[in-house]
Formats: sequence, structure tokens, C-alpha cells
Amino acid sequence: MNRFAVGLIVLTVCPFSGLAAQNDAASYVNTLIGTQRSALGYGGTMPFVTTPFGMTSWTPQTRQNKISVTSYNYGDTTISGFIGTHQPAIWMGDYGYVTVIPQVGELRTTPELRKLPYSHRSENARPDYYGVSLDAGADGTIQVEMTATERCSILRLTFPKTAEARVIVEASRPGISGMASINPETREITGFNPHRMDAHLGPFVLPKFRGYFVVQFEQAPLNMKTYGMDDAKAELSRGAYAEFKPGQTIQVRVGTSFVSIEQARANLEHELSGWNFQAVQDNLRAKWNEKLSRIQLSGATDEDKTRLYTAVYHTLLYPRIFSEYGHYYSAFDDTIHAGESYTAYSIWDTFRAENSMLTLLAPERIDGMITALLQNFKEGGWMPKWPNPSYTNIMIATHADSLVAEAFRKGFKGFDRQVAWQAVYKDAMTPPDGDTTRRWLDREEHTPYEARAGLTYYKQLGFIPTDKTDEAASRTLEDSYDDWCVAQIAEALGRTEDYRFFLKRSLNDRNLYNPAIGLMNGRTSDGGWAPIGGSRDDNQNRSVSGWTEGDAWVYTWSPFHDQAGLIQLMGGVESYDAKLDQHFSGGHNVHSNEPSHHYGYLYDFGGQPWKTQAMVRKIAAKEYEASPGGLDGDDDCGQMSAWLLFTAMGFYPVNPANGEYMIGSPMYEQISLRLASGKTFRVEASNNSAQNVYIQSATLNGKPLDIPVITWEQIQAGGTLHFVMGQRPSEWGSQWKPQLISSN
Repeated sequence: MNRFAVGLIVLTVCPFSGLAAQNDAASYVNTLIGTQRSALGYGGTMPFVTTPFGMTSWTPQTRQNKISVTSYNYGDTTISGFIGTHQPAIWMGDYGYVTVIPQVGELRTTPELRKLPYSHRSENARPDYYGVSLDAGADGTIQVEMTATERCSILRLTFPKTAEARVIVEASRPGISGMASINPETREITGFNPHRMDAHLGPFVLPKFRGYFVVQFEQAPLNMKTYGMDDAKAELSRGAYAEFKPGQTIQVRVGTSFVSIEQARANLEHELSGWNFQAVQDNLRAKWNEKLSRIQLSGATDEDKTRLYTAVYHTLLYPRIFSEYGHYYSAFDDTIHAGESYTAYSIWDTFRAENSMLTLLAPERIDGMITALLQNFKEGGWMPKWPNPSYTNIMIATHADSLVAEAFRKGFKGFDRQVAWQAVYKDAMTPPDGDTTRRWLDREEHTPYEARAGLTYYKQLGFIPTDKTDEAASRTLEDSYDDWCVAQIAEALGRTEDYRFFLKRSLNDRNLYNPAIGLMNGRTSDGGWAPIGGSRDDNQNRSVSGWTEGDAWVYTWSPFHDQAGLIQLMGGVESYDAKLDQHFSGGHNVHSNEPSHHYGYLYDFGGQPWKTQAMVRKIAAKEYEASPGGLDGDDDCGQMSAWLLFTAMGFYPVNPANGEYMIGSPMYEQISLRLASGKTFRVEASNNSAQNVYIQSATLNGKPLDIPVITWEQIQAGGTLHFVMGQRPSEWGSQWKPQLISSN
């Protein structure tokens, strides 16, 4: 998702060193990948120290984050603090954050005055640890080290001997009514931050929302004070600080919570009961290694391993756990509930491959993640599009339907299947409030929950008209896919009539095919064709052609479920493949944004799988590098990284909810996936190289595989998928044909 344009500059990168000397998987992760703006692109990532799916992530703060600005950017030269953040992506905001600032000399609380220079040469960024030296000028250097648990962090701060040491805790920023208080007897600073940067994007005001924190010091401070109060009698302060003797190493524990200060303290007791920094780091490294080591590579360089294991790290950050030992705050009814919860689902992005990757790498989490979406439905009225942590109305369609359908298809049963039906049925049948009186503009503020905007027209006309609803053409195509997902859920529940109804309605995508141009085309309410381009009517701030972050070329092949129908509309596989050739040769494939992610695999449907094999290898080589500037486009909560992981393994979920994976071109001699069952699924590629990208033959567990498709069940059974690779295209897999959905 690229909701904000980002300027490109070329920077000198600092290579990640020391890989060859270490043999655990975490040592290959470079958390700086995606943090630099480069000629390749900008990933918008941050060097998070956290657990897989951690509730709070910890990162150095080189700039004050906000919507469109992340806390860390590799091109910056100063650090103003170390933030416990919940910001999931560059185009989303933070909420309930807390910042810790080490300092010497006079008290300086503003980011501009407190920032200190640093060099990447002193920086050590890994999933389990972040360390850096801050230049305090004539006073010397401050060494900062961080490690973390799921909800907490421990910092080790080594101060110079020449000046009194200070640790500042910033509860909130100017204009935000946060609070910090001190307790010298317990060596604690406690408080809360009510800031929700995305509050204007959703329908709910949440008066009880707060991000709570408890900060504890191992060493006894000389004194503790608050700062930032409007007057001496004010009850709220913007922050607090503790001062210490010069030359000490000070250890700081920070607990976070969305339930209460008491719960933040309880989270510390659960996760950081002692002061053994190394033990906490070792435990975090073990957590990451357990997950990372589920994928093993052979025939890969250290640089390859850095690319791949960093991609695994990125895919395992989201969605975030949002519950605290049996309870969670709901940002959908502003109330505390019993149970488990998650947030930060970038669903428009992640339903494509990230969620599918989690079903392989973290299947133990899927039931809880689906349950969280269903709890949101019960508490707020709808499953969310993009909870952060409440409704934000970011992006289009209701692709939570896809996540639910994928869970059904893959046999996950630890959630309420009847509530799931109620949720997806409402998505598909109930228009949002004011559906025909609103344009539903991108990031329109303070609207009701958007759900399937334009659904009223979709039900009446079979498409959403561009003169009535913004981004209407893209919505029609994506709603069609979601209808297919609802149909699959209905079938699994034995709801035959509902299955037939939604399956037929899932073919509404065909209503937008314009045979005169051989592309999908938005339509107006009178049935005519809308302008085909990607322009906007600036006077009315609305989409004229009806596209979301793209154009007709980007969206023509978007109905994942109906490629056979598209082949038929285009007049056969020859025309389908020729149009794909035009798509790629014309520069229409923009891999930095998600609608193009499955396009490289579409030649499989058109009987030319050798073109898929060449194309996906070309994209992987062009779009991903093992450097801070090595990620083209926002990582989008793991989706960009999940594409690379699937492509490296040699298959990709074009339709993520049908349990099938289209075969591409495996990138290494061998890559294996250890499954939750203990079985291993191994992909071998004999004669593989950068030149030998074409599949000559394939076997699955020793038996010939003649189609470019494998299934969820085949992967879960374990075994070996073996390819023989070569320099020239072959006819392997070209006889396979996708199944056409009947309109009857």
C-alpha cells in the first residue's frame, strides 16, 4: 500500500557484517533492511526489538513519528530517544507510545534539543538486541543497549564519568494530555499516553483509551522530578526524569499496557522479574531462532540468508498481540474484556500472502487471530479492515472475509464458525450507513465504518458506479473476490442456497470487462464506460476512473478466483498471455504495491508457466537486496517480505483462500520448511542457478508432477518437491487449465 509518495535519494549503505562468523538463524537477520530511502525504494520498516507478534516494539527514534513518518530512518544522523511504539507502517499512526531518553548535562526535553549524533559504525541492530553509542560531545559517549519481551523492555545505559546522568521518560507530546508521576521509594515513573494518531480516520471516540507504562530503575536515583506541567498546581505532566551519579551503568525496565498502570506493572513481573539483561536477550534470541529456523536453506550465500531470514522476521511481526494475560482492552467498545486479542492487521495488503505465510510459520496463532476479528465484530459491529487499534477505514473491500475463508479451507477450527458466518454475511449484504450519500473518499475523516462502500449499487447493478462511489472499479473487482470467499464459507457450513447466491455474485467482476480495449473498465450508473485512466476530478476530489492505487492495467487480473473467466472474456489463453506480455513490457507491473504481487504467477493460468518462472526470478532479483535500502515499497506488515519467501520456496498463493499454490521458480538448491506437526516439506532444485531458472521436470515424493500447482494438503503431508532446472524454457506444466466458475 503506497498511500503517500516518498521522494527517493541515494545513500551509501553500511553493510551488515559478521554473518559468516555466526551460525544461528537470528544472526542473519538485518533489521535495518527497509529503513533507508534508496534508488530501489523505501520499505518504511524500523529496526524493532520485540518478540514475534510482540505487543510493543522498541526502536531508536531518529525523528518524531507521525502518519507518513516512522520513528527511525537510516539516513538520519541523530537519535532523540528510544521509543516503545505501536506504529505498524509508515502510512499509519502510532498510539499509546512511551519514549526513554538518556542524557547528560542540562535538562533538555524537546526532541530537537535532546538529540545526539551517532554513527552506523557503532550500531548493532538485531531482532533480540539494539546497541548504539551516542555522542555527547565534550562529556563523552552514552552507550545504549536494548532487549525486550512481548510487552516490556530492558535498557542498559552506560554513562560517561564526566557529567551527571539523566534518564527522561516522555509520556506524551505537546497538545496531548498524557501523565507521568514519580515514586522515589519504588524507583518508578508511571503514567499514560492517550494519543491515537489515527483517531480521525474512524467512527469511534474512545475516551478510555490509554497506553500505560511503568518504568523502573535498578540503581537508586539521586532525585526524580516531573516536567511539562502548565503550572505548579497542574495534575498532569508531559514526562518525568531520574538523575544519577556520573559514570554508572543504569538499567531501566519498561512495562507497557492498554489495561492499566497496575497491569503494566504485572506485565513486568510476568516478563522481567529480574535485572539480568543477558538472560532476557538470550531468551528473546531463542524465541526468534525457534521461528526462523523453521526455514532452512542450502546453496545460499550469507547475503541470500540475510535477505530471506530478514523477510521471515518481517512476516512474524504482525498482527500484534493486543491482550495481556487473559484480558484485553477493546478499541471497538472502549471496554476491558476477558480473552485473547490481536491488532495491526493490514488486511488489504496481507490477505494476499502474509496471512497465508502465517498459516505455515505460525499456525498456532491463526485461531486466535480470527477470534480477535470476530470479537471486533461483536464489540464494534463489523470485522475491521485495518484495526490500529480501532477502525480506520483504510483501503477498500472487506478482505477479513478472505482470512476467515482461508482458515475454513485449511482446517482451523478454534474459532466460532457461526459467528464467523454472521460477520462475513453482514460484510456481503449490509451497506454502510449513508452508503448512497457519501463518496467514501480515501482517508475521509470521521465517517461511519466503511465496510463495502457502494454495496447498495453493487447489489442493484452488479457493479459499483464511478459517478457515485470513489474507487468504484477497484471495489467491484475486490468485492467480487470477497463474495467468492463468503461462498466458500457458506459451502463449508452446509448453506447451499447461500453458496450458490454468493458464487454467482462473485462473477460480478466480469461486468467490468470492456472487450473494446481488452481491460477491466469502470462503469457509470447509466451503464456506460468510465474514463479508463487513473485521473481524479480535482474540483470534487473524487476518482473519475474508479481505481485504487492503480489503473486498469493494474486491476484487470485482480479477481484471484476468476482467472478462467478472464481467459474466456479475453478470447482464450493466447490473448490472455499476449495481454500479460503487454502488461509487463509496458511497465505496468509495480511490485512496490500489492495489486501487482500475483501477476508474475499468472502465466501458469495461461499455459506458459516458463514465463512465470522467468518473471518471478526477475522480480525477486530486482526488488530485494540485503541492505538498508533493499526493500522496494512499504513492507506493509510483512506482505512484501512474504512474497519473497514464497517465491524463494518456488510457489505462491495467487488465490489465498482456495488452498492452492501456483508454482514459480525456486531460488535455491534446497529450502525446507519444518511444519507444526514436526514433518518437513522440502523443495529441491537440481542444477539451480541465476541462469537456470526454468523447470524441466518435477516430482512430488518421487511421483511425476505435471501441473504448476500444489495444495495445502500436499505441503502439510511433508515430503519432497523436486525440480530439475535448466537454462531454456520447457513445456513442463503447460497443459494445466484452471477451472471455470459457472454463472448458472
